[in-house]
Formats: sequence, C-alpha cells, structure tokens
Amino acid sequence: MTAPGYSVFGTAIGDCGIAWSEGGVVAVQLPEGSEEKTRARLTARLPEATESTPPEEIQKAIDDIISLMSGRRTDLTGVALDYEGVPEFHHRVYEFIRTIPAGKTLTYGDIANILGMPGGAQAVGQAMGRNPFPIIVPCHRVLAAGGKDGGFSARGGVATKRRMLVIEGALADEPTLF
Repeated sequence: MTAPGYSVFGTAIGDCGIAWSEGGVVAVQLPEGSEEKTRARLTARLPEATESTPPEEIQKAIDDIISLMSGRRTDLTGVALDYEGVPEFHHRVYEFIRTIPAGKTLTYGDIANILGMPGGAQAVGQAMGRNPFPIIVPCHRVLAAGGKDGGFSARGGVATKRRMLVIEGALADEPTLF
C-alpha cells in the first residue's frame, strides 16, 4: 500500500487540508490560522503522508468542500472515506451524521436516540470530538441539548462551529458590536 497523499486548499473559513489513501479520504484538517500551520497539523497526524496533486475524486471532494463553505448547498455524502482504524461505533455515528443536510442540526441526544442508544449523548459527543473527517462528516451540525452550541475541537472552537452553521444557513448571522 502506498503512503497517503495530502493537499492544502483555501476555503471561505481559511486554509483546510485533506489526506487520502487508496480507500478514500483519511483525514480533513480544519484551518489552523495559516496554510503552514494547517499543513503542520495535518502532517503531525499523518507523518507518512506526502503532499501531492489530488486524484480526480479527491479534487472533486475539495471543490465540493470549497463550495459548501462558500454557502452553496453541496452534498458530500458521495465522498469515499477510509475508515481503517476508526472504531465501529464512531463509524456508525459518522455515517449517520453524514445524512444531516446543510442548514439543519440535531443534538447529541437526538442522534443517540435515533441510533438506539437512549442516554448515549455523551458517547456521540466523544465520537464527534474524534472525527477525523470534519466538514465531510459534518460534526458542526450536532448541537448540545436545547440547541446550545456544545463543544468544537477545531481552532476557534465554538466560534468556528457557529461560523460554519451561519454559512450553511442553520443559524442567523448575529450582529457584532463592530
């Protein structure tokens, strides 16, 4: 098997990264503040990866992520993901999360109930916190009880999550003091 490839690309929320293998996308990296920091974070996660030109199906995924983060309704459910090393429960949660359309949200508890795990909201939250495929597996569309923001492990935390939800039309853009 060949080493994973990766690429860094610009979006409306900053420079993101994507890594792939023969089986599909292995990781998506949300912006870290600069192209160099995003690249460093991605290569720290996947030290064997080499920067290269994305194959056609990965370039389509990149184009679709750029489109979605620009506010266009874009369906990423067709992007192949390489789940090697992902725990079975997380895999199940991620596949369900992928069905939440842009502009919609569910809570951790909603997802636990739908997956037949009443009281499993915390387990769903832990899976979200370890999501290797953000945007493609749209963990930003998952909220805490009562529609509260909940956590978000990407740089910028909840502010980044809220920005992504505003772009997708799930939240109104809140005015600021400036």
